[in-house]
Amino acid sequence: MTRSVWLKADDTVGDWETRKHRITAGLEAGVDWVLVDEGDVEKVRELGDVKVAAFSTDVDVHVKEAEDDEEDHAVADAYIVGKDGEGDGTVDLPSDFSGSADLTTLRRTDSRANGAYVRILSKEYETLAEEAAADSDHTIVVGEDWTIIPLENLIARIGDQTELIAGVTSADEAKAAFETLETGADGVLLDSDSPDEIRKTVEMRDAAERETLDLVYAEIQEVERTGMADRVCVDTGTLMEHDEGMLVGSMSRGLFFVHAETAESPYVASRPFRVNAGAVHAYARTPDGMTTYLSELESGDEVQVVDTNGHTREAIVGRVKIEKRPMFRVVADYEGDRIATLLQNAETIKVHTKEGRTAVTDLEPGDEVLLYYEDTARHFGEAVEESIIEK
Repeated sequence: MTRSVWLKADDTVGDWETRKHRITAGLEAGVDWVLVDEGDVEKVRELGDVKVAAFSTDVDVHVKEAEDDEEDHAVADAYIVGKDGEGDGTVDLPSDFSGSADLTTLRRTDSRANGAYVRILSKEYETLAEEAAADSDHTIVVGEDWTIIPLENLIARIGDQTELIAGVTSADEAKAAFETLETGADGVLLDSDSPDEIRKTVEMRDAAERETLDLVYAEIQEVERTGMADRVCVDTGTLMEHDEGMLVGSMSRGLFFVHAETAESPYVASRPFRVNAGAVHAYARTPDGMTTYLSELESGDEVQVVDTNGHTREAIVGRVKIEKRPMFRVVADYEGDRIATLLQNAETIKVHTKEGRTAVTDLEPGDEVLLYYEDTARHFGEAVEESIIEK
């Protein structure tokens, strides 16, 4: 599931300067959407590249004006009904929801409205949100006195009908929304002026999308010199922590944990953005759970960074350095399966053993090294159920 962070920046937030401050903080933090009144769409476009959703009570008129005069009007990426209507309680709910003005707008075949905004003021509004979801690409629900219970109900009932966006006021609330019923909301609508809360909410989004891997220890069987090979250093656009690195290896079913070059040494400065990953033929794991050859990585690609507890995050490749270097062949055994890879013969290349960071030059048979093991084959980087022999 791809999660999203929406930032509320309509006229309920304050004047334009206040809204602009909030939107700018959101752009810097990396929010996915900004939700504004339709008159502010063009102003948001001028501030930066972000998807814009607009509250609108007359979507079709606004869109026609924009199409007639593109220089004076900007078209939003999504139009949301419900503000100043039944959705937020400004207009009383009719006894027959099918006759609701908000729902009627959504259901018109000539309407560009594709989203609904509903404040959960009572059980009836929960029902309105459920009905709106059937006709909406995006359904935004904002809890009042109760937040989790209505969200649980809507997650269970709506399923994949719509992108369900939960209103929140903090990163902690966003975390709860992403974790509700384990499935969680598809996104959150954040109502906060705090740049820190906005940034932390984006971090919660990223954390919710990441997988946690079960890493295992395998026993070293052999460490032997193999001569020269084309070695790949992956330099990322992010600084890695002391317990982080990448998963790389000659065999897709068993990828060795190789530390980033975060450690200081008397002879070489640390390079906390770098993983000396092995030879050109080796695999590296990517954030989508696939693998790629080290030789195919280039600037702008994404790789998966993992720590020794299996927590993952993504990193952008800034540069790949390929040079001829002397190599070791490292062979480990996991439950009777022999896993091998090539790593450069140098003290700065470190794997993780039960004793901690260990230079590949210090590895000996009997040491136990950390790796990611999955009993599956790969075809063009994707896991497949077929018989492939790697040795």
